[in-house]
Amino acid sequence: MKRLWRQTRSFPPIVRLLMVNQFAINFGFSMLMPYLASHLAGDLGLATWAVGLVLGLRHFSQQGMYLLGGTIVDRVGYKTPILTGCLLRTVGFGMLGWAESLPALISASLATGFASALFNPAVRAYLAAEAGERRVDAFAVFNVYFQGGMLLGPIAGFALLAFDFRLVCVVAAGMFGALSVLQWRALPARCGPAPCGVAAQWRAVAANRPFALFALAMAGSSVLTFQTYMLLPLVASETLGSDGPLVTAGLFVMSAAVAVVAQLRLTEWVKRRWSAQEILVRGLSLMGLAFVPLALFPQETAVVRSGCLATAAVLLAVGSAVIHPFEMDMVVALARGRFVATHYGLYSTVAGVGITGGNFAAGALWDATRHEEYLVWGALTTLGLACAAWVAALTRAGHLAVRPPDAVPV
Repeated sequence: MKRLWRQTRSFPPIVRLLMVNQFAINFGFSMLMPYLASHLAGDLGLATWAVGLVLGLRHFSQQGMYLLGGTIVDRVGYKTPILTGCLLRTVGFGMLGWAESLPALISASLATGFASALFNPAVRAYLAAEAGERRVDAFAVFNVYFQGGMLLGPIAGFALLAFDFRLVCVVAAGMFGALSVLQWRALPARCGPAPCGVAAQWRAVAANRPFALFALAMAGSSVLTFQTYMLLPLVASETLGSDGPLVTAGLFVMSAAVAVVAQLRLTEWVKRRWSAQEILVRGLSLMGLAFVPLALFPQETAVVRSGCLATAAVLLAVGSAVIHPFEMDMVVALARGRFVATHYGLYSTVAGVGITGGNFAAGALWDATRHEEYLVWGALTTLGLACAAWVAALTRAGHLAVRPPDAVPV
């Protein structure tokens, strides 16, 4: 904690405020989302493909609409999109507590997703602009606060779940309402409108071929990370029955604890040994290998399966912590300082399309191979290794040979 405190204090006040805000955003988010899949499949009795569709559309409206959100940020500034996103999530989380039909659930999911499409590009572009040449370190510290909210949120959500899922939704929605008021009062406005039309703005981003290739290569990592929200909780529920929610909470706690405890040390350690491109390749490979234990022990006892779930969650968390600061910095570097929020928007839009298709495919494959689930885990492992190979190929071809961070105008 002393290391985190020193690192946090070394940044400007606006950067510190953004970090604390992100902690609160993730705390409210992770109170509800870890238990949504079990609520949809258990309480509401939806089929696995429908659960995948609802969760996938939430991510598509979030990451698939990031391009629109990032475009808005580059035109109107950072503060307004952040506030609007928090208000939308207030409404969406409230709806999830009472929606029962598939159309209503999809509407609530779309609202909560588009909220992130507004405030996430704004926060990251804001952070990159204020951190300057210390972007990698800023994103590493930012991820500690990000994961800190993910660590404590599931614990609070599990405690509230003992009373009612609706209570979880009400408390989460209330937190976002309060956060909207606090940010309206405390967050400074920054950044003027983009100096060109939207079409020219999009053309400039779409013409950035190295960035587009990198975004495609990294989309698979989002699919892998999302299985912490989808397949791992489903396995916990099916294997452990009434103890499934407790194990799900434990998985999220372990995942977040890895980043909270080890993020800064991991970032410093890998920076001393490898280039940013090599770090990305190794991190993606580790994320793919996280599913191997589940493939090797598909029909074991509850204790063994719980161990496999824990191993997968921890390895996914380590891989994600390794690549996150360098992934975020690479987007800014490839953007060359122009339309940074729009680049983040398109980057996450590509990831959102991958998540929607990947979740639907994973859910369909899971339903079709209930007695041969190693096929699902094998497919996810192959995806991670293929993405790592793609990034390595882009590096060899020179597409990721960008200028050093301190030379990139922000």
